[in-house]
Amino acid sequence: MEDRKVTLELKNVSKSFAKIETEEVTHALNSVTLSMESGEFISLVGPSGCGKSTILRLVAGLIAPTTGTLSVNGKEIEDPDPDRGMVFQKPTLFPWLTVEKNIAFSLQMQGKLKGNAQRVEEMLEIIGLEKFRDDYPAQLSGGMAQRVALARSLINEPKILLLDEPLGALDAFTRMNMQDEILKIWQKRQQLALMVTHDVDEAIYMGTRVLVMDSGPGWIVADIRISEAFPRDRSSPAFVAYRNDILRKLHFSGGEVQ
Repeated sequence: MEDRKVTLELKNVSKSFAKIETEEVTHALNSVTLSMESGEFISLVGPSGCGKSTILRLVAGLIAPTTGTLSVNGKEIEDPDPDRGMVFQKPTLFPWLTVEKNIAFSLQMQGKLKGNAQRVEEMLEIIGLEKFRDDYPAQLSGGMAQRVALARSLINEPKILLLDEPLGALDAFTRMNMQDEILKIWQKRQQLALMVTHDVDEAIYMGTRVLVMDSGPGWIVADIRISEAFPRDRSSPAFVAYRNDILRKLHFSGGEVQ
């Protein structure tokens, strides 16, 4: 059986971007060092521009670090790989394919669709779009399209699941339902999941660790392990304590970063 256990390491990773038509440089990340492994759900929170999404794109292999290295099981990340599945903020669907065919696309391209039709059905059921299987992306709401994009990534069962604010476009009730569905899939498969979110409650509810970031350039303020068992109670004293601690570290309660 294939060994699906992974260890992801970032060692002194910095990333800078040259601005177009100027000599200025934007320093997105500064010497980030992290280690994480299968079975962890890592939530990244912080202000806009602190490098959260940059970390995901580096891990996905979509961009290269300016300095430092990223590796999976000791092998340096150089290119994208199906074992690192990415779900972006905005759905990236093929407009000429139906909902069902968008979800099945990657399996078809890998020659794995035959004999795996049930997996497509399961994904349609999880995202609640069985009745929309024959619709095209232009016929869907933004939230529905994002659910299709999420299902298309999950169906590949990647070893590392990268989530860049995947639930931001959903209404509150659908968002909470999808949080639970993602957690069920993650708990069953014991993937390593990294999720960017601006919702502190979502970060705590889903994460086994919450990485709090700050900008100028991006760095890790705190690495907080969430010890509460799943499913979590958003109103429990422990949950509220985690929330208050993270908000303090994000400078939303008047306190200094500890």
